[in-house]
Amino acid sequence: MEYQAKYITEDIKLSCYQDKFFKSDIMFEHHMLIWFISGETKIVCAEGTYMFKKGDVFLIPRNQLATIINYPTDGLPHKTVVMHLTTEWLRNFYTKLNVKPTKENTQTIKHYTNHPLLESCLSSLIPYFEMRDLPKDIANLKITEAVTILRSIDIEIDNILASFEEPGKIDLADYMEKNFMFNMPLEKFGYLTGRSLTTFKRDFEKVFATTPQRWLTKKRLDLAHYQFVEKKRKPIEVCYEVGFENLSHFSFAFKKKFGYTPTELISSRS
Repeated sequence: MEYQAKYITEDIKLSCYQDKFFKSDIMFEHHMLIWFISGETKIVCAEGTYMFKKGDVFLIPRNQLATIINYPTDGLPHKTVVMHLTTEWLRNFYTKLNVKPTKENTQTIKHYTNHPLLESCLSSLIPYFEMRDLPKDIANLKITEAVTILRSIDIEIDNILASFEEPGKIDLADYMEKNFMFNMPLEKFGYLTGRSLTTFKRDFEKVFATTPQRWLTKKRLDLAHYQFVEKKRKPIEVCYEVGFENLSHFSFAFKKKFGYTPTELISSRS
């Protein structure tokens, strides 16, 4: 995979994937404001699946689990401008405003399709990626501009950006049922459910009467089987969206559980 990134600071970058395909399961530690220049991305979250393409601007909230699948299109690479809105920066920004969230953060991706103010703000960054001697404090000014625009066009955005609480202890069964398809280390699942790794494993076995890894594998394979039978989807699509890293391992695990490969299942029903 050929990946290139240019930075104004560590919080503002121009990201470019040249390959035809790239997939990753990640947890966003910071809010991310993204503007698409070319290519396509599928983002699979607990609340749904999103497709983003050229011209789209969207915000991904922090502590969000997601599967990211990048697709170059029309012979062009997957290229985006990415702005991290860190907790430290936002805390300082909102302290000056004395603004507090009015309701619980829903952790939903916010989509601002072809919005002229946001697109103008983010596209204006392009020349800076080629400069060595940047104007002093330019990154802070551009992030301030972006957040100010967000606050002017989205009356709900303060409930996301001004929320600084870390994940508290939440219902384990409900969270895992919604997020099992993300291939995260158990430490991440523990953090997002408000538990240490040891407590997460202990609580998990109390709730599900099995180990996390066995339960996760079963849930992912059952979901894949459902996608093949009910949704008529292809193995290459299902494999990555249910939490597997490559098609061969997925096919092996699928056959071990069900006695036939995904291809054999699909062929028998066609």
